[in-house]
Amino acid sequence: MTVSPETRADAARLDASALVAKLEAQVSVVLRGKPEAVRLAVVSLLSGGHVLIEDVPGVGKTTLAQALARSSGLAFKRIQFTSDLLPSDVLGVSIYRQELQRFEYVPGPIFANVIVADEINRASPKTQSALLEAMSEGQVSIDGKRYALPRPFFVLATQNPMEYVGTFPLPESQLDRFAMSLELGYPPRAEERGLLLSGGVDRALAELQPVLGRSELAGLQEMAGRVQVAEKLVDYMLALAETSRSKGEFALGISTRGVQSWYRATQALALTEGRTFALPDDVQRLAEAVLSHRVILKSGDGALPAARAAIGRLIASTPVPV
Repeated sequence: MTVSPETRADAARLDASALVAKLEAQVSVVLRGKPEAVRLAVVSLLSGGHVLIEDVPGVGKTTLAQALARSSGLAFKRIQFTSDLLPSDVLGVSIYRQELQRFEYVPGPIFANVIVADEINRASPKTQSALLEAMSEGQVSIDGKRYALPRPFFVLATQNPMEYVGTFPLPESQLDRFAMSLELGYPPRAEERGLLLSGGVDRALAELQPVLGRSELAGLQEMAGRVQVAEKLVDYMLALAETSRSKGEFALGISTRGVQSWYRATQALALTEGRTFALPDDVQRLAEAVLSHRVILKSGDGALPAARAAIGRLIASTPVPV
């Protein structure tokens, strides 16, 4: 019996939906009451992007990254960013080996599949910039040599609100490398109560088992890249970007990199919803998470809530293609 290409595509789509559902359910065991944050983090992972989470300490930022890594069988490393952290502490360093009569590169903690850059805005700008090449090109350069990072490579950075003592603002070039910016907030009381009674986050994390392998994750990322985005939808995204650059309340509009991240995230979101094509709703749903950290308002208010509100007004004022 010959199976048609359409039937094979439908089966692959159902398999993808099932895998995504398993991954999200597993992560939600430890990050309770935050289904949208879990979905957006998974979308970013499938689109090959990175995530920045700005929130108060202790609401599950690091837990989210650990749960994603454990549930997908990926190597995980946490880098605690402090004011005295050096770029070599992140990337690694070349050490002269007397017995070999040559320099040998010792890789830093950046060489893992999932990296948590914890409290990234506590490090100096020089150390923050050490991540730029890794996040955009998947490699690091040391002493004129390039070293490829493991694939997939996913950075989840956390930062404290700027009113906290001892923080350095991330420059626009750094912010633009993140596919999304998220806020977690506190969990609902019922979910927090259940977490306490079940033994806490550490116990739940220790019990997590992988629900998909690296090859399956790579397959999901490849499928996300094949999701169809209609030309009218592309024109809609470009119209929104051009409006942000030319007029209104934005001093710095949406970058080309931002539009590309938006496009890939739209494809990944459609895949997680079990579709092989994107919808205007996908574009709108992702707008605040993908765009808010990339824009600067003329009002001078650099807070993410103000930027999210401005992005919401931009979406509301632009006609949706039909």
